[in-house]
Amino acid sequence: MRVAFVSLFTPEHGDTPARSRTHRTAAGLADRGHDVTWLCARWWGGEAPTFETDGITYRSVVVDPSPSAFAARVPAAVRRLDPDVVHAVNSPPMPALATTLAGRLGGSPVLVDWWRDHPADSRRAYRLLARDADAVTTPSRTTKTRIREHGADGSAVEVIPESVDLDLVAGAEPDDRFDAVYSRRLDRHANVETFLLALAERRGHDWNAAVIGEGPERGRVESTAEDLRIDDRVTFLGELPLEERVSVFKGTHVFAQTASWETFASELLWALACGCVGLVEYQADSSAHELVEGRDRGRLVTSPAELADAIAAVGDLERRTSDPDLEEYDRGAVLDRYLDAYRELGAV
Repeated sequence: MRVAFVSLFTPEHGDTPARSRTHRTAAGLADRGHDVTWLCARWWGGEAPTFETDGITYRSVVVDPSPSAFAARVPAAVRRLDPDVVHAVNSPPMPALATTLAGRLGGSPVLVDWWRDHPADSRRAYRLLARDADAVTTPSRTTKTRIREHGADGSAVEVIPESVDLDLVAGAEPDDRFDAVYSRRLDRHANVETFLLALAERRGHDWNAAVIGEGPERGRVESTAEDLRIDDRVTFLGELPLEERVSVFKGTHVFAQTASWETFASELLWALACGCVGLVEYQADSSAHELVEGRDRGRLVTSPAELADAIAAVGDLERRTSDPDLEEYDRGAVLDRYLDAYRELGAV
């Protein structure tokens, strides 16, 4: 299958969850033998119009990452490639919108992978894109609702979640130093305080906890642990490579997800795959609750006190280092869902 990815930015311009998702999909397709070209702004040195790595051919549509210039040129670039399907991203919206308009004139079908609404993007462009795309995929039901609010037909929007590497999980050695863990970038949305307050409520019990992550709020969070007089039992591990985080998750019983904003709770998914019991504080701007609803090894809470009670309540659940129920989130299984979505659009 010939697949053209349309994304002005790549991880080489600066890594983000959305760009990592796009790259992971493109690299997975290339690894399976599909012909993958990524139309983007040039990020490599020199004057060469293309650059190939990881089986992906990157083709420079513009040199400087200008959304308007990229949108003006990308339809012609897609027509020259004549792919079986176009995989575009929603932000910035104008390049994807230009591609869908070209597709209506007899071009390739366009699937838009919609990570989240970016505050700098045009709402009007989003409304047009939501209606004009041949299909839309998104990582969560929460984001799907917002896309429908832009005017998309709900039947044309499919939730394709983030994925985990279950082979990596299976091969990791458990690090069993901790009973509970929190893992996320420590920014203004992190809301680690709920986790720390819940731990403080259980000060009279035997436990050790870890906070994984770096960010501008780390100093304040550490001060909160000191103020609660639990800093001697909470280890701040900083930013860890994925392999080390997986080892911690495999050896830990409870993962606490309390962030106030999360397009997709990827760290929670990794922890669940490693056998953790997922305790999620419900937040209006987070999709994390979707991963634990209806699961025996998951609980929803709404306050630090409820989180403390949940930690106690799940204490009798067996410790695990994997969860076979998470196979649907494996890298290969999720990639298959993209391929099915392409084929539904007529790609061969």
